Amino acid sequence: MRPPQRSVPVELQAGEEVPVVLRYQPRDLGGFGEAAPAVVSFQLNLARQAADAEELERAVALAAEADVAVVVVGTTEEVESEGFDRDALALPGRQDELVRRVAAANPRTVVVVNAGAPVLLPWADQVPAVLVAWFPGQEFGNALTDVLLGDREPGGRLPTVWPAAEHEHLPSTRPVDGRLLYEESIHVGNCAYDRAGTGPLFPFGHGLGYTSWDYLEVTAPPRVGPDGDAVVTVRIRNSGTRPGREVVQVYASRGDSAVERPARWLAGFATATASPGQEVTVEIPVPARALAHWDAGSHAWAIEQGRFHLEVGRSYGDQRLAAELSA
Repeated sequence: MRPPQRSVPVELQAGEEVPVVLRYQPRDLGGFGEAAPAVVSFQLNLARQAADAEELERAVALAAEADVAVVVVGTTEEVESEGFDRDALALPGRQDELVRRVAAANPRTVVVVNAGAPVLLPWADQVPAVLVAWFPGQEFGNALTDVLLGDREPGGRLPTVWPAAEHEHLPSTRPVDGRLLYEESIHVGNCAYDRAGTGPLFPFGHGLGYTSWDYLEVTAPPRVGPDGDAVVTVRIRNSGTRPGREVVQVYASRGDSAVERPARWLAGFATATASPGQEVTVEIPVPARALAHWDAGSHAWAIEQGRFHLEVGRSYGDQRLAAELSA
């Protein structure tokens, strides 16, 4: 999937030609059962050395002359894939330096992060706007234009925790002596930060839009239904000046549990759209599975009897209302 690479720098004058030869020396690689592989694949690549210093200076000069600077950074298939682990969480190359220098030249800088997983953003507090685009595909340009110009609401929310630093309350990421032990158990993501008494750069569920929201009231049934399900009703108001889309999130916790649990976990969520000043009511299903734990004795999911504490808000780190639910 990812063969080892070897590179050799070659300096050439304009118009100069040199022969390039790739020699393959076979060796016994073993077989797959009774089938011996007889196919060898290789690549011969050419990469022109980038003039990083010149390109950086050009970007800074353009940003200084612009009304608004938009910097797109991210990862590529060279550093991020489902087929291999990443070596680091930092953006590759000199992208962090690019963002810092452009932001210093133009305080109205928007950074677009085009990546498929969390990366470090050490300059996040130095720019007025960060837009996480993930890997949007062939319509990236059109979608990005609509969001940057305000024609569309950036209504997504983070499905992962974004750390402020590498190896800071992160789960086990490096094997030792060929073994990778998941000693953190269920205490991953924001739960790890809760145990350490600190917080990440951006918590799970975080996301902003072009308006603001007031959380007015939450209503929860006194007990879960016969099937263990429940519906939480939340009333919110668009307190800004633009139409918007909100993701209302319900988190559950259990302080007196006899079962090992995270400090808080997502129990349900629902979306709502509203015009400026409009109040809307959101019904959020809380399925039985969201309150259940795995009972090793019966080899089945079970709901512990007692009271669950529910918190409603905009993200794991931004809770606005609270309610109780009994099982």
